[in-house]
Amino acid sequence: MDLLRFTTAGSVDDGKSTLIGRLLYDSKSIFEDQLEAVEQSSKKRGDEEVNLALLTDGLKAEREQGITIDVAYRYFATPKRKFIIADTPGHIQYTRNMVTGASTADLAIILIDARKGVIEQTKRHSFIANLLRIQHVVVAVNKMDLVDYSEERFNEIVEEFEELASRLGNIVNIKAIPISALRGDNVVDTSENTPWYQGGSLLYHLENVYVGGVENHVEARFPVQWVIRPHSNEWHDFRGFAGRVAGGVFKPGDEVLALPSGFKSTVKSIHSADGELAEAFAPQSVSITLTDEIDISRGDMIVKPNNPPHSTQDLEAMVCWFGDTPMAARGKYIIRHTEQETKAMVQSLDYQVDVNTFHKLDEVETLKMNDIGRIKVRTAKALHVDSYSKNRHTGSFILIDPQTNATVAAGMII
Repeated sequence: MDLLRFTTAGSVDDGKSTLIGRLLYDSKSIFEDQLEAVEQSSKKRGDEEVNLALLTDGLKAEREQGITIDVAYRYFATPKRKFIIADTPGHIQYTRNMVTGASTADLAIILIDARKGVIEQTKRHSFIANLLRIQHVVVAVNKMDLVDYSEERFNEIVEEFEELASRLGNIVNIKAIPISALRGDNVVDTSENTPWYQGGSLLYHLENVYVGGVENHVEARFPVQWVIRPHSNEWHDFRGFAGRVAGGVFKPGDEVLALPSGFKSTVKSIHSADGELAEAFAPQSVSITLTDEIDISRGDMIVKPNNPPHSTQDLEAMVCWFGDTPMAARGKYIIRHTEQETKAMVQSLDYQVDVNTFHKLDEVETLKMNDIGRIKVRTAKALHVDSYSKNRHTGSFILIDPQTNATVAAGMII
């Protein structure tokens, strides 16, 4: 069974948490004691019906305010597919949380209130989904029960969103579905209330959408996490390089190049928890042995000589600022890229993006929490990078404040 990671996005009170609760409830993916706890909480709160949003909104502040604050991950499966859901907040002050939750997603569900249509937060979340190269988007037009399941209103919103998406470059597959998360219309089962809608339910689409091609299986990348040297008689001479394949395919007999040393060797064998493998590809975690004794340590990268990554100390990237303290001009930070860590300095801020209008703000001098902008970074030693558009793993990084050890930014290399 394959795995689909998806995220929800939308404005405040558009029904993201309720939708996920409905998905879990109607697909029989919650335990009886969980349902009983939610029913009791709903009664205490004075809700007229069982509040399915409480299945994901677990923080006390979330339940008190009826909003999502932190990213909540939920797992469920059907006979066709396994799913990991990231329920992300809609408030503008939690933009960084949405970036975090959506960074590993293959698909985004963007909820739109049928009464309000496309609003500023719809534009913001669409921009972020585009920035993170989420190519598959489901436009879930929610609360159709409050507009009498109007086909005309649904078509208006879809047309408005498609015009918005035409200004973005990475969203290639848009599926629009009229739903009511509260009533369950077109969430797990198709609804009789929308006879004019001929498509499948949301769950049907999630089970059948093809999201292949997310991983880069062309350019071979293997960041080394650890060198395995077991001190045992059985594995006396074993020296393996453990890590997670970030791109391409490795097979025994392949010629490889070690970075940054530049030494070449040949793959001798590939090991996993299940034994030896004939090949390894992203995103498998394996241990690779080489025919030659080469000095390779944590942070180095094993690649193929015909398509190596770009080794550079100068990076241009789009970043979302996470830190409470604004980005300092020529500020010094620690950069963590794959398994490598080194010192870095922000050389310049090219522009900030107004995520509501997509305009570039050139006169801005710094980035504050939740701001998104383009920066230039200089690192103390060369990093082996790809553009984020080619490889999510080798094209992304985080910046860390050396004083507090807090993550202050997430970056996507251009």
